[in-house]
Order: sequence, then C-alpha cells, then structure tokens
Amino acid sequence: MKPHINLVFIGHVDHGKSTLIGRMLVETGVISEKELREEAGSFKFAWIMDKEKEERERGVTIDVAYQKFETPKNIITIIDAPGHRDFVKNMI
Repeated sequence: MKPHINLVFIGHVDHGKSTLIGRMLVETGVISEKELREEAGSFKFAWIMDKEKEERERGVTIDVAYQKFETPKNIITIIDAPGHRDFVKNMI
C-alpha cells in the first residue's frame, strides 16, 4: 500500500497559491497543456484549481479545491485553500 500525502497550500491572498499548484500539475504531467484554458490569460494555471464561475470572475479562491494523483511511490492530494480573509472560514 502506498503512503498518502496531503499537501495544503495556504497563504495570503494574491500570492500565487493556485497558480503555483496549477503550474506544478502541468509540469509534472498530471494535467496536460491541452487542458489549459487560453481565455484565462494570465490565470490559466490558477483556473486548474479555481473552477467555480465566481472564483474565475473575481480572481480569488473561494473554497478549498482538491487534486489527487499517484506517483510510483505515493498517493498525493493537493489542497488549494483560499487566502482572502472573507473566505478563510471555508478553509477551516
């Protein structure tokens, strides 16, 4: 049985948490370049995790989002947490 790793990204609003996660998922091949939304512009990596219409319109993560994948040695769940103070309650 593979170990399960939960990795949570938390931090202040607009510091690139969702963008970093999206970029990591593309660079590691978990998400393909074809899945990126070109209309997202500079938010294309953030939109991998920020899927809700309101999140995309406002440019902030509102609720936690999860992406699960396996490596040869581990099962990994990445958790993207909101950073805006109005939505911290959704993280807790």
